[in-house]
Amino acid sequence: MSATSSAPPSPRVPPSRRLALGVIATGMLMVILDGSIVTVAMPAIQSDLRFSPAGLSWVVNAYLIAFGGLLLLGGRIGDLIGRKRVFLVGTAVFTAASLLAAVATSPAVLIAARFLQGVGSAMASAVSLGILVTLFSEPAERSRAIAVFSFTGAVGASIGQVLGGLLTDALGWHWIFLINLPIGLLTLAVAIPVLPADRGPGLAAGADALGALLVTAGLMLGIYTVVKVADYGWTAARTLALGAVSILLIALFLVRQATARTPLMPLRILRSRGVAGANLVQLLMVAALFSFQILVALYLRNVLGYDATGTGLAMLPAAVAIGAVSLGVSARLSARFGDRAVLLTGLALLTGVLGLLVRVPVHARYVPDLLPVMLLAAGFGLALPALTSFGMSGAKEDDAGLVSGLFNTTQQIGMALGVAVLSTLAASRTDALLVRGEGRAEALTGGYHLAFAVGTGLIVAAFAVAFTILRGPAKSPANGAETKPGPPRGKRASGLGDDEHRARAVRTGECERTW
Repeated sequence: MSATSSAPPSPRVPPSRRLALGVIATGMLMVILDGSIVTVAMPAIQSDLRFSPAGLSWVVNAYLIAFGGLLLLGGRIGDLIGRKRVFLVGTAVFTAASLLAAVATSPAVLIAARFLQGVGSAMASAVSLGILVTLFSEPAERSRAIAVFSFTGAVGASIGQVLGGLLTDALGWHWIFLINLPIGLLTLAVAIPVLPADRGPGLAAGADALGALLVTAGLMLGIYTVVKVADYGWTAARTLALGAVSILLIALFLVRQATARTPLMPLRILRSRGVAGANLVQLLMVAALFSFQILVALYLRNVLGYDATGTGLAMLPAAVAIGAVSLGVSARLSARFGDRAVLLTGLALLTGVLGLLVRVPVHARYVPDLLPVMLLAAGFGLALPALTSFGMSGAKEDDAGLVSGLFNTTQQIGMALGVAVLSTLAASRTDALLVRGEGRAEALTGGYHLAFAVGTGLIVAAFAVAFTILRGPAKSPANGAETKPGPPRGKRASGLGDDEHRARAVRTGECERTW
């Protein structure tokens, strides 16, 4: 009897686990939605609360600094005291901070509320993937769950600008924060009975207070330095000094982790090719895709004259394509061909996205010039779930939150670098073209072209890293052991490896029955 015919079918996912996945995905949707919805309401906030131009940037920066700086710490605390507890506290803090932001009557109160939102987001986001990979240990189930998780993040980023514009125009900017209240309260109400209770070994098992101080200060200072590059420039003494201090703090943190008796971040997790390679690929990919998510929106508004709602609708096909691919085919393709092949295919499509944008004309027509770009964005729906699988591949039961926090931290650093580098390059190129006598639309388009070209180079570099480093099957998050291919058919009926189990699940339709 062949191995295929005698292997037991995949078990049906219990409703409680599906609800748990829904809770995690909803929490991610709320966090990502909040990050993009605020940008559209900035002019209204500035006018109502009388922000100075420099002060207004802190509505975004306060959130980014707290979020990016606390992800790693939040993930480790989740491993030590329980990931469910950290998720609940983080969601509660974020929800309460959203209410504070909605009723803010001064710039100081709003900035403080945004910082607290970042704290809550970091706590909830840092442990989300850790909860997910411990809930779904079977490869086919896990691939599908990661695809759902990735889809909600893409949806939040894509609809944020549309929803932000609609809420601000119809009800006022306060509602971009008030909308988080029902979502947050519902998430808490369902999460309490549904998320699995877990108890870590306690803070004493990793209570490295000095390490926590070093890494949090280093990350916060580094993100602050990057987001202020637009004001001071890359070569300014302030930028260089703060950047050097940030790097020094991170270096001291790594030295501390190598010598501490109970390290906050055991350096063994970085010895995994999957974890190290996935985080590097994500850093490059996310930095590059800033030029798509933000600069394309600016091009539509500043060059083609779209309003906020029209810009969101113009980019909606990208969200639909990403969602269709991430939910419909990414898990199946990963099961059949492996995460590496799917990741490389996704990165190749994303290279096409930014490559086409390098040639986008000043007077572009939507269907021939921009719609193909939006549809090729489906590559993100292939790349992100596969990359997440690699990024969580080295996670054991007792450090899944830490690995999740590291993966999310890399994402935030990539976003901050993308904002600083690509927006600075675009602005510099635009200024140079204006000095040469080019029209405003032509100069802006030339600046965006340069940013898109650099973004293309970053995606190509990500492809090269993925092709070189991410080789072989990923490790199982449950135990950290390498997944081996199964024996030839006819040998050891129950001894199939994870990759073959996943391929068989797709061929026999078991993946569909599971969900």
